Amino acid sequence: MDLTALTSLKPSAYEEAADGYRAAGAMAARTKDEVENGIAAAMRGSLRGEAAEAALAQLAELTKNFHYIQVECGLVSTGLSAFAADVLPAKRKLDAALADAAARRFTIGPDGSVGYPAAGDETDGHRPKGGTAGGLTDDVASAIARQAGTFHPNPHFRHAQTCANLISEALAEATAADRKWAPALRRLTADDDLTVSNADWADAAHDMQDIRDVASHYLNDIPAPPENGGPEDNAEWWTNLSAQEKADYLAMFPAQVGALDGLPAEVRDEANRTVLDVTRGKYQLELAAIPPEPTKFRSLGLDGLAYTDEWLDWHHQHENRKAHLEASLKGMDSIQKRFDQTGAKGMPEAYLLGFSPEGNGRAIIANGNPDTADHTAVYVPGTTANLSGIEGDINRMTRVWREANSMTAGDVSTVTWLGYDAPQNIVLNSPDSHFANEGAPDFSRFMGGLHTTNTMESGGHHTAIGHSYGTTLIGSAARQGDLNVDDVVLAGSPGVQVGRATDLDVPEGHVWNEDAEGDPVPEIGRWGHGGAQETDAVRPSGPDGYTSGKQTIRGIIPSDEIFGANQMGTNTSGHSDYWNPGSESLKNQAAVVVGAYGKVKLK
Repeated sequence: MDLTALTSLKPSAYEEAADGYRAAGAMAARTKDEVENGIAAAMRGSLRGEAAEAALAQLAELTKNFHYIQVECGLVSTGLSAFAADVLPAKRKLDAALADAAARRFTIGPDGSVGYPAAGDETDGHRPKGGTAGGLTDDVASAIARQAGTFHPNPHFRHAQTCANLISEALAEATAADRKWAPALRRLTADDDLTVSNADWADAAHDMQDIRDVASHYLNDIPAPPENGGPEDNAEWWTNLSAQEKADYLAMFPAQVGALDGLPAEVRDEANRTVLDVTRGKYQLELAAIPPEPTKFRSLGLDGLAYTDEWLDWHHQHENRKAHLEASLKGMDSIQKRFDQTGAKGMPEAYLLGFSPEGNGRAIIANGNPDTADHTAVYVPGTTANLSGIEGDINRMTRVWREANSMTAGDVSTVTWLGYDAPQNIVLNSPDSHFANEGAPDFSRFMGGLHTTNTMESGGHHTAIGHSYGTTLIGSAARQGDLNVDDVVLAGSPGVQVGRATDLDVPEGHVWNEDAEGDPVPEIGRWGHGGAQETDAVRPSGPDGYTSGKQTIRGIIPSDEIFGANQMGTNTSGHSDYWNPGSESLKNQAAVVVGAYGKVKLK
């Protein structure tokens, strides 16, 4: 960057442009919501037929466009703000040098050199001549020049040299900023069409990383979330950020923002939807790039078959990754399917409160906004739960929402919480408690976050619903610390690690259990996850005598009378039908969720 360019540069113009892009992104976000949760939702609730389906498909594409605009505008805005922040010190340094030179009536050359007039004491009738000082940025050369200025006969020399040095430093700093930012900002371009492709979303991921890399100095000035902070700490951090800092953090660190318990549901949803779309684009491209599976076997004649070398290579390089990509994309499609159900049969807006494709995958999806709900239920699925199979878990809580919503005039939110690594094998993994013990603190923090963000005067009524191994996690959360719920509903529980309902960290009488006929899991699981009670017992001490003392009863599960739970009626059978539409077990769960305890039918 030369002197003319830096002199005319106005960092404020880039800041104003950043504000403009930020406003455009916000406008795109509002329009996306209006299309998705307003126009499209209304159509789903009132129109049927091929024309309606075609219109909804077009609206879905329009929604993608607005979301992509929102994300890219956020990146451009942050990039421009960061560039302005990077170049501002150089601009200030140059302006100060030019102002000092003008005050001393120095002249500035096109190359940044500083001319100074004759001045100083006369020698033989002559004053020391004027001259020109060239800028020095080398530390040694600058030190020598400063020393020389002390002895120079023209007092202007020292000031001119200082001005010239400042100008050179400013130009060097501005040039470095320009070289760093110009390529990154040029790459923030989109295809000139109206289709948001997988490649577009993958490119957005690259753009995000590019801006993060070059804007590190700017981003480091934004306060980071508290390390290992609880929901209240996270909420305070977010509240204290400026509007620009919030926008920058959402644009640059959506995965981090989306995972923070204690932040508003709308903020987490916005962040996680960006992560979802970017990840889906990257995964689709990666899957498409995997070569087709080659022929698996080759004939050995009478000796049978053997694997081909080509298949063995493909298997080692691609098979596991391909399976992960396909499973993850299936789960992402299920989440999108729930988004596309908003408005159908009265379904409320969906909120994505957590998402990650890593490992078996994580997803937290809410029907309705838990921040404004009078009643919120959070469901924890059990063994074999993963991102690939999330649709069934979402459907279960959709049914609970419908039943619960029909029982109250208040707002209801039901949440599917796949926020832990569930055991994936019934025989090998489900007897192990470490899955529950490791996931329980995250569940407690999530529930604490719902309490932190709930805006109802009462703080809202919160229910934890667990199925199978999910009940074990809920029990572990209660055993380890605060469960942060008002009611607990257990279905098909193999044990909750404690021996009494009063140990589940809820008010007495607020533990509800369902054990359907023919469900083998409770009885099978009691010796792996059952709790214990110490009771007074009378035992024979001899032919005619008895003695009293303490006796420990182990393997207690919520279905046992001694546990002390409310045993709710079910008219389903087996381990997986507790959420069948219209079933007694489903209606009982819904009654607990809305606090209509009088409607619960007990065994």
